[in-house]
Amino acid sequence: MASVLASKMGLSSLRRKQAKTFNVAVVTMDADLEFSCELKWKGKDLFELVCRTLGLRETWFFGLRYDVKDTVAWLKMDKKVLDHDMPKEEPIVFHFLAKFYPENAEEELVQDITQHLFFLQVKKSILEEEIYCPPEASVLLASYAVHAKYGDYDPNVHKPGFLSQEELLPKRVINLYQMTAEMWEERITVCYAEHRGRTRDEAEMEYLKIAQDLEMYGINYFSIRNKKGTSLLLGVDALGLHIYDPSNKLTPKISFPWNEIRNISYSDKEFAIKPLDKRADVFKFNSSKLRVNKLILQLCIGNHDLFIRRRRIDSLEVQQMKMQAREEKARKQMERQRLEREKQLREEAERARDKLERRLIQLQDEAHMANEALLRSEETADLLAEKAQIAEEEAKLLAQKAAEAEQEMQRIKVTAIRTEEEKRLMEQKMLEAEMLALKMAEESERRANEADQLKQDLQEARESERKAKNKLLELTSKSAYSPVPLSANALPPDGPNFNFSMENLSFDFKDTDMKRLSMEIEKEKVEYMEKSKHLQEQLNELKTEIESLKLKERETPLDILHNENTEKGTSKQSNFKKLDTSEGMALQLSH
Repeated sequence: MASVLASKMGLSSLRRKQAKTFNVAVVTMDADLEFSCELKWKGKDLFELVCRTLGLRETWFFGLRYDVKDTVAWLKMDKKVLDHDMPKEEPIVFHFLAKFYPENAEEELVQDITQHLFFLQVKKSILEEEIYCPPEASVLLASYAVHAKYGDYDPNVHKPGFLSQEELLPKRVINLYQMTAEMWEERITVCYAEHRGRTRDEAEMEYLKIAQDLEMYGINYFSIRNKKGTSLLLGVDALGLHIYDPSNKLTPKISFPWNEIRNISYSDKEFAIKPLDKRADVFKFNSSKLRVNKLILQLCIGNHDLFIRRRRIDSLEVQQMKMQAREEKARKQMERQRLEREKQLREEAERARDKLERRLIQLQDEAHMANEALLRSEETADLLAEKAQIAEEEAKLLAQKAAEAEQEMQRIKVTAIRTEEEKRLMEQKMLEAEMLALKMAEESERRANEADQLKQDLQEARESERKAKNKLLELTSKSAYSPVPLSANALPPDGPNFNFSMENLSFDFKDTDMKRLSMEIEKEKVEYMEKSKHLQEQLNELKTEIESLKLKERETPLDILHNENTEKGTSKQSNFKKLDTSEGMALQLSH
């Protein structure tokens, strides 16, 4: 019985406890948070809890925004959370967002978490086209966003296609050009590769430095009407108030810097801007709803307070934060240098290890080859031993054959000597035979001559006998005697004459002039200049690269206005100049 009573008492106390709290869901740009809040909590209590959870100290830029009907509102710090006019369904949803923007992000944003939240919010606004961004700037901003996410570019890791799932460019920019996703990725990657050496925080800050120069950066727009009922747009930002034509959010028709505004007030639906110059007329306008007027007033008060605050000496809290930030930055720089050295040493160690591993593998291969060579050597040694034995036997046979050959050679020498002697005897016999033949020829010629002489003698004898007979007949017949003429000896014919005429050959060798063509190799010129770090040159280069692929018919009114401002040399800064009061009032009266 006591236990049942205790359980009932515990349940009732739990219900009472639950009734004193309510659940809140806070959506930040980086994470979703859930809190259990007490009923008595004011907006300040919840806001400080969120800031402590995030580790955020630069709280003056941020606020908790909630949706109400067809507009938005910001949680008031001095009012209870549940007293705000908003849906009470749990969990009650708030969006933790930047409510006010800095004039110069690099000088004003101290904490990394502050910078990171701004970066995420501005990037989202650009991608969702709440802030107009020209195409060339979109590519450069995308490259810094990629660097903030992936770190330094590494071609071995960041291969083509690694950005295929990333949302990096506004759809308006993608539709404006005849370019594939691969072509956009290639141009973004080229810029991304140039950012090597930056940390994530540095890449995000570079992103914000470019984005803060965009015409619509940090401006809250509201639809208003002037006294004549003409529709206009009111822009509220860190520099002042701006009046726009509804069709042109880029170029204000008139601007009121904070230092020229004496007072801002509203009554019911009428809003009044009182210039510092008391002679100037008050600029009055109406918004559609009282809630919108209250929101405008909140933004005006907050931006004006920050405008004044920036121009004063930093508070002790901010000075302390900046000092801590500088120390943290220096510590991170030293840590980064240490990590870079460690990385370099690790890479060198890895290279040395790889070299040693390759050398080890090489030595293992060499040892394996040496082992195989040893095995082959042993096999070869066995074969050589066997061959040596065979060679020894062959040597014995050769020695025996050499001895036999020596004997045969001696025999041949003896035979050769005998043959030489016989040859000499034969030559002597041949000489003797030749001499005998000559003698016989001479003898034969002598005998022939003797025969001829005998024939001649015989002929002479017969001739004498005939003469004697003739003489005898003459004597007997007294006939005359006729002498017979002697025949003359014929001279032997002359021997043949041989005339040899050597034909002279003439070779005429002409030297050919070999003409060599020489080309002078010029040294490579030093690059005309290093790629400029100046932002405008980089943007112009990107614009030139993609300009030929633009589809003019797809240009939006904001694209056309931006191009006109660029041609005129009109920028966000040049637009925001002190205007003559009469000119301003003329513009006011014209509407």
